[in-house]
Amino acid sequence: MSVWLFAAVGVQAQELRQITVTGEGVAAAVPDMATISLGVSHRADSAEAAMDQVSQSVAAILDLLPRFGIDARDMQTSGLSLYPVFASASVSGADRITGFEASNGVTLRVRDLDQLGAALEAVLKTGANRLSGLSFGVQEPAPLQEAARRDAVADAMARAQVYAEAAGVTLGPVVSISENGGGYRPEPMMMAARADSVPVAAGEATISASVTMVFALAD
Repeated sequence: MSVWLFAAVGVQAQELRQITVTGEGVAAAVPDMATISLGVSHRADSAEAAMDQVSQSVAAILDLLPRFGIDARDMQTSGLSLYPVFASASVSGADRITGFEASNGVTLRVRDLDQLGAALEAVLKTGANRLSGLSFGVQEPAPLQEAARRDAVADAMARAQVYAEAAGVTLGPVVSISENGGGYRPEPMMMAARADSVPVAAGEATISASVTMVFALAD
């Protein structure tokens, strides 16, 4: 019985001779693509009239976008709504319908950033009266993600070596590697569009990675 207990404690102590560290990596590149969320809203006395006005404006916007190198695959309807507009009657206090409001949202991908400012100016002049989002990214994120992962692994290995040296132990082989996820975030960087159109700043496309690595400790 005592021999079995001794063996179990010995195995547990051996398994605990490990060090676990987390490494972080970041890779950045100048964006080469923008995503825009815009829309058109109109009010009218009837539902049909409100929707007709919105449809005409959106059709005009979609027709002009190819001039700025935006293909049909990069245009997508992202929201279509129609609802009554109410007003409270001053005498009875009951709500009454005074008209209708129609809205249509469109999401666009602009792959030529030199055309971004001019494209924004054109859609606003054509009838877009809602701009709900503008974000930048890269069309081929895989190389950027790979660089961030390599950076994260190198960071984890460097941390492990420092801890091992500080503790007076020798770092052994890698036992396991697990990815903790990452993400994209824009960074401020002035890269304005044409001065005679809507000014924009593209910033940086930054992808981060995080890994957790377990190393054995050598005898």
